[in-house]
Amino acid sequence: MEPSPSRTQLRLIAASYAVVGVVSALLIFERYLQYVRNPQDVAAAGGMYAGGDLVLEVFICFLFLVPTVALVFVIRKSESYYTAYAKVLLGLSLTAPISVGLLLIPVLNQWYWGDACIFRLFAIPLVVIVLTFSWGLTRFPRARRLIFYALVIEGLTFVVIIGSLFFLFSNGRHG
Repeated sequence: MEPSPSRTQLRLIAASYAVVGVVSALLIFERYLQYVRNPQDVAAAGGMYAGGDLVLEVFICFLFLVPTVALVFVIRKSESYYTAYAKVLLGLSLTAPISVGLLLIPVLNQWYWGDACIFRLFAIPLVVIVLTFSWGLTRFPRARRLIFYALVIEGLTFVVIIGSLFFLFSNGRHG
């Protein structure tokens, strides 16, 4: 019989994810209110607001890292739980190429959908860190393989993004 984490541990981790989700939603809503209440400031200092958005995204990603690290250490001895976790990571990694695809559709790359896609792509380095950490702690071949596939998807998405940027900027006029 495989060891399984206690229900109390899993409930505490679920509660911490819920708290981080609520705090993140409140921070994003407050940021949205800044945009709505001060449109002239946003127009005058758009780059500063974009930088603030990026800092907020990184902060929220690090907030989500705390319960994720706790989750990994709680479930690392249970094959079924870790395999389910690996499947979730694989699903998360699939959102990167989907975001690239959605950005190519002109109607969808505007407003909030486009922002969400861009923020997901900016999170690739942090997702790679989580995947590498999770891959290093797993003992189970199936979970290890799923997380490896997730790493490959994230890596290929990053390579495609960087390659397309080089392609776009290398075809410009010189001189």
